[in-house]
Amino acid sequence: MSIYLDNAATTFPKPPAVYAAVQHAMAEVGANPGRASHRRARDALAMVSDPRRRTAEILGIPDPDRVAFTKSATESINVVLKGWLRPGDKVLTSGLEHNSVVRPLARLETLGVRTEIIPCSRRGELDLEGFARALEGGLRLVVLTHASNVNGALLPIPRIARMCRESGVPLFLDAAQTAGVQPISAGEWDLGMLACSGHKGLLGPAGVGVLYVREDLDVLPLVEGGTGSRSEDPRQPGFCPDRYESGTLNFPGIAGLGAGIRYLLEEGLETVLNHELKLAAEIEDGLSELNGVEVLRPSVRGTGVVSFTVEGMSPDEVAFLLDKAFDIAVRSGLHCAPQAHRTLGTFPSGTVRVSPGHMNTPEQIDSFLRSVHTILQHRR
Repeated sequence: MSIYLDNAATTFPKPPAVYAAVQHAMAEVGANPGRASHRRARDALAMVSDPRRRTAEILGIPDPDRVAFTKSATESINVVLKGWLRPGDKVLTSGLEHNSVVRPLARLETLGVRTEIIPCSRRGELDLEGFARALEGGLRLVVLTHASNVNGALLPIPRIARMCRESGVPLFLDAAQTAGVQPISAGEWDLGMLACSGHKGLLGPAGVGVLYVREDLDVLPLVEGGTGSRSEDPRQPGFCPDRYESGTLNFPGIAGLGAGIRYLLEEGLETVLNHELKLAAEIEDGLSELNGVEVLRPSVRGTGVVSFTVEGMSPDEVAFLLDKAFDIAVRSGLHCAPQAHRTLGTFPSGTVRVSPGHMNTPEQIDSFLRSVHTILQHRR
């Protein structure tokens, strides 16, 4: 039986309601949301407006209009970094960041933006004393992942957010791994900006991302064009969400996202989180009992992501054998996060990453552990 353990990349399978919502949007509605007044266009707009409200609810965003839909968390991150930072600005980040943050910052550094990286321990602990000192250095922005996509290490974002607020520096949270898993309250934490994926913990389809920008922050849009509003004005609308939503939205994907969030709200985030953490603990404990296996245990675990290495075998080889011989899907390598692997001591080979999701079972975890044991018995 096929076992899917790559939910940190994208969750699968989705709740049946997600597939149904996408199918309904495409086959029975079909119109362009917000571009006409006929019934189908109104129905399409409702299929965007309702998920917008649900997204605001699950992320603790006070005003749903501050929720903008993009095509991915990566696009949302690019909107903020390129729409907020200017030559001469200084931005603070961590040693656990994904390339979705690292690469735009590398581009901006060629234009005069300065980046400071606060180190983390090999268990994913941020140097809070160093962070506090760095906040005194005339920063324009702090951008941090909520949890590592390599080993699931959770950063203490509520505490960090308070430190940023006291220093008057906006905090931009990359919640790609935690949205839909960890409780998030953008308003209560006074986040400056937030970006996340729709296709991971929020259980939506691929092709939808979420962007939140606090009302008092003037982040320029990355793309400008038709919004269906104030068409007589050649300038991009300044109000949200239109400011960041040029072009036709992926409303079937957004409808699916709304169905995924509805499922999560009905199940309860605490239930989902506890399930994933329980499976992660079973994986960690089971792997730790195997000779030649090293597990990258985080100091504080925030998601179900578990990374490990096998003595004498490359991560790619282990993942290949799990797929070919046992039909178990995991991910190997650097996970688009070489900076995190340098921090965790697993660069350049990376790790084998196992990421259970809401649909995985303890029986599947047992099968995975037995499969790894079999691979170890037959390794060269």
